[in-house]
Amino acid sequence: MTDEKGAPAKGASAWGQAVTAVVLVGVLAVGLWTVQRTSSSHGESASPPATCSGGRSATASTGAAEEGATDRATDRAKDGAKGSANGGAKKPAKAPRQASGLQLCEALNRPDLADLLGTPGETAKSASGSDGAFTSPGGHKTATPSARVEFSTYTVNLAASYDRMPVTEYASLLGAGDDARRQTVLGRTAVLYADRTLSISFRLDGSDSDSRPGVPARSLAVALDAKDSGGSFEFTLWRTDGGAADDAALLSVAQKVLPTIPGWTTEG
Repeated sequence: MTDEKGAPAKGASAWGQAVTAVVLVGVLAVGLWTVQRTSSSHGESASPPATCSGGRSATASTGAAEEGATDRATDRAKDGAKGSANGGAKKPAKAPRQASGLQLCEALNRPDLADLLGTPGETAKSASGSDGAFTSPGGHKTATPSARVEFSTYTVNLAASYDRMPVTEYASLLGAGDDARRQTVLGRTAVLYADRTLSISFRLDGSDSDSRPGVPARSLAVALDAKDSGGSFEFTLWRTDGGAADDAALLSVAQKVLPTIPGWTTEG
C-alpha cells in the first residue's frame, strides 16, 4: 500500500506521532479512509493473515456515515441523486439486498486472494470494512459500504454504491485521460479505468496536514444488476511500489469475489 511513514513530531508521546492516510482520487470526487495496520514486528511470514474488522455484521440498509471513512461511493450516490432529481436514471423497481462493510470485507478477504493477485505466499497485513451513507437534500439515504485488504505488494479496495446511477452513465462521465474501457463482467455492464491515490498526512491534533499525489491505481466498476438499473460494486487496485497494477489480476479478483457478496444474483 502507499501509506508513507509520517515524520515523528517532538517528543516520544504517541500523540506526537504523525498519521498518514491514503485516499482514492476519482474523476468525480475524493474520499478518505483511515489506514488500519496490524503489527509486523516478527515479520510477515510469522504473522497470521489479518481478519476483517470494522463495519456492521448485519446487512446494511441506510445508517449514518462514519466520520473520516467515506469514499468515492458516497460521491457516486450524490451524482445518482442529482440524476434522479433531474429526470435521469430511474430507481430500480426492486432494491437490491445491501451488504455491510464487514460483509464486503469478508467477501474480499479470501484465502486465495494473494494467488488471484499473482503474489502467492503473501498474507494480508490488514483487512477492514466501513459502513457509510449519503443523505440527499430530499432526505433519502444511500448506503455506501466499503472494504479494504492490504498486502505487501498490493492493496485492494471494494466499495458498493446503492445509488441510481447506471455504470453506463458513470462510464460516459470518465474523461479520455482515465483510459476508460467498457467491459462485461459476469454478464454485467462494467467499466475499467485509470485512477490514482492521494497521500494525506496529519498530526493527531489536526495540525500540520499535508497532501500529495499518490500512486497509480486501476478501478473496475460493475453494475449491481444485469439491466444496469443503478448502483455498482467498485474494485480498486494499486501497488505499494507505485508500479502499474495488473488489469488481469483486478478482473480475476472481481470475478471471484462478486458472486460471494450478499445480494448478488446470477440472474441479475
